[in-house]
Amino acid sequence: MTEKIKLVLALLLVAAGVAGFYLLADQALVLRILAVLAGVIVAVLVMWTTRLGQEAFAFAQESAAETRKVVWPSRKETLQTTAAVFAMVVIVALFLWVVDIGCLWMVKMLMGRSA
Repeated sequence: MTEKIKLVLALLLVAAGVAGFYLLADQALVLRILAVLAGVIVAVLVMWTTRLGQEAFAFAQESAAETRKVVWPSRKETLQTTAAVFAMVVIVALFLWVVDIGCLWMVKMLMGRSA
């Protein structure tokens, strides 16, 4: 039960930060942004004390570790793949244009309006 209360409190803290942003409309933008950041930071600290929060933070750490393991393509591979995608887009566009013209011609024939 305390877990749910903490999660609701975290949500309310974020909402309070956003509400502070709008309530401080006549203040400097920096102060308004700090209100949102304060709400989010305190909410994260409250979330940290819950089991769900611990699991979320562990997942984020594992995701960051997996991202570091990714083998990113070289510039040459990226350019070749991009060129292949653009070529396929042009080919499919031309194919669909031909199909559209054919359908238009068939509809005109069926309606008896062919030239």
